[in-house]
Amino acid sequence: MLTLTDTASTVVKEIVSRSGAPETGGLRIDADSPQSTDFQVTIVPGPFDHDQVVTQDGAHVYLGHSADEALTDKTLDARVDEEGRVAFDVLPQTIS
Repeated sequence: MLTLTDTASTVVKEIVSRSGAPETGGLRIDADSPQSTDFQVTIVPGPFDHDQVVTQDGAHVYLGHSADEALTDKTLDARVDEEGRVAFDVLPQTIS
């Protein structure tokens, strides 16, 4: 299952909060196919039917079926530049 870094959790919570989404709001990630490396990311008020729900430190990420398959063994990280622009990185999960 997808995991989030602490930074990604913080950024997801901030983005969703600023959007005015309800408490159940989160980022929804989907893809055209499980082999895709291009993902669509949107802010949604809650999960769609059949979404995989990832909740970590109060951040909600909802994965469409194809994205869930593509990201099952990955970690989502986030970077914020000096101008406040956010970029997400998909990293391999590390086993501790």
